[in-house]
Amino acid sequence: MECKHVRRPGTVDAEPPGERRLTHDLIVRGGTVLDGTGAPPRAADVAVTGGVISAVGEVVGTAHRVVDADGALVTPGFVDIHTHYDGMVTWSPQLTPTSWHGVTTAVMGNCGVGFAPVRPADHATLIELMEGVEDIPGTALHEGIQWEWESFPEYLDAVGRRRFDLDVGVLVPHAPLRLYVMGERGAEREPATPDDVARMGELLADGLRAGALGFSTSRTINHRASTGELTPSLSAERDELVGLAQAMGTTGRGYIELISDFEDLAPEFETFRRMAATGRPVHVSLNQRAVVPGQWREELALIAAAADEGLPMCAQVAVRGIGILMGLQATLHPLLANPVYQAEVSQLDHDAKVAALRDPDRRARILQAGAADSFMADRYDRLFPLGDPPDYEPPPDDSVASRAAREERSPAELTYDLLLQDDGRELLYFPVFNYADATLDDQRELLLHPDTVVGLSDGGAHVGTICDASFPTTLIGFWGRDRSRGPRIDLPWLVKAHTLDTAASVGLHDRGVLAPGYCADLNVIDLDRLAPRRPEMVFDLPAGGKRLVQRADGYKVTIVGGTVTYAQGEHTGELPGRLVRGGRQRPVGGPDVRPSMRWLAARAESR
Repeated sequence: MECKHVRRPGTVDAEPPGERRLTHDLIVRGGTVLDGTGAPPRAADVAVTGGVISAVGEVVGTAHRVVDADGALVTPGFVDIHTHYDGMVTWSPQLTPTSWHGVTTAVMGNCGVGFAPVRPADHATLIELMEGVEDIPGTALHEGIQWEWESFPEYLDAVGRRRFDLDVGVLVPHAPLRLYVMGERGAEREPATPDDVARMGELLADGLRAGALGFSTSRTINHRASTGELTPSLSAERDELVGLAQAMGTTGRGYIELISDFEDLAPEFETFRRMAATGRPVHVSLNQRAVVPGQWREELALIAAAADEGLPMCAQVAVRGIGILMGLQATLHPLLANPVYQAEVSQLDHDAKVAALRDPDRRARILQAGAADSFMADRYDRLFPLGDPPDYEPPPDDSVASRAAREERSPAELTYDLLLQDDGRELLYFPVFNYADATLDDQRELLLHPDTVVGLSDGGAHVGTICDASFPTTLIGFWGRDRSRGPRIDLPWLVKAHTLDTAASVGLHDRGVLAPGYCADLNVIDLDRLAPRRPEMVFDLPAGGKRLVQRADGYKVTIVGGTVTYAQGEHTGELPGRLVRGGRQRPVGGPDVRPSMRWLAARAESR
């Protein structure tokens, strides 16, 4: 069996064996099962033996541990295909906040950034790139990463020696690959020669054969190193991208994840089509952007047209708006550009900063200096108090601009006062993507489209500005139960979207379904309580680096490979998670289940 985990019998909720023979390692009893296939909920027990599911139904027998799921939902563990724990896996066994939200498998190495392959002289360059692109403190990366590798297979071996609270898979990132082969020419975004492409293709194929799940690249000007340099892959030409896809095609392994600004839509998609024509699935990040709020429909139509022709292509889409969290402890907030704030307050520690901002004279001078002239100028209609619990679909009337108008004061003044709430720990929400019309109706349409898959949580990244690792909790709780400003989505579909569909889309066909033979990754969920808590800033990265984290309520138990990793949101101390190498086949004798995406469903039909 492929799902092999180090397991130790649990000691809580144990069923005393007496003289009886234990027939299972673990049984989840009495729950309402949503099995990940989209089937209706049903009352059933789930038994686990040897790290895999051994029975679903009325389970007779005994076990080392019995989990009481009466009144709770039992689902497969969530599979998050878009995270950035590439550095954190080298120093931390707990990949929080992702593992707090029912995720049992996470894929990292997205957006073309990572830490292998690398020569020692380029360590700092890759750290600067990750720091700039993904807002991960460079000091934490410098102190935390031990650099036990040079090649990508060596990086996989280094990760493979460690144990985690969830399983991890890795993509080969384009930027390090380009820098490794081309040196300064690659960093300066010069065109790759045929020899460069051939060499990158060889190394990419080596990474896939060693167990990488695929390849990632970035084509957006928003991705810059902390030095301001654009990402090395930004202007890679068609011959380079298609050549790398062809190298993947020779292995028959892996998928391609990419992000683009779509500045020239038709030629860009022609490149993507040629990449997909190699047989390697292509995931295109797709968001609604406020500057071109309707263009996502054109992009999705091109993806659908490719799928119509049998090309393996889909869009990765978010669960909600993607927004910046602003606060006095965060990377950004509306006072940053204010000259009085910069001169008198910005360098103080947090408590002193709050005290200084509460001084009436300084408050008046800051507001008089023109806080409204900062980067928030004329955008207060897009700024919202996040709330507790967080509101990810706030109505326009709740914006800072609307509230200030009702209170007959300036938006800058209201913002100032909001930032000081909760002893200066209040967070304001500024949606950047997927909220152009101040509604999530378009996002619902994207989620339900047959050529999309849930992704883009960016767990482990943007740690001072964004906290979207809670996407799984929002998907189930908000879309399945709480949404009040528009239609919801059926729970069986939602569970399938973040289990079977996400797993299958990245070639992990051995998980995401509650059926005999599949990986024993499960969640036991109290749906009435399921909700993300308000994000908070902690300082637990190496060198005291800060990051936004977000816990959740409602996860009674999370199980990885048959081992309970979290109970009532608290880590049990168990670390059964490990590196997942390469694509995984459907278990022999497992049910013939079909993911939602059309190209994957077509492949299932042809089996």
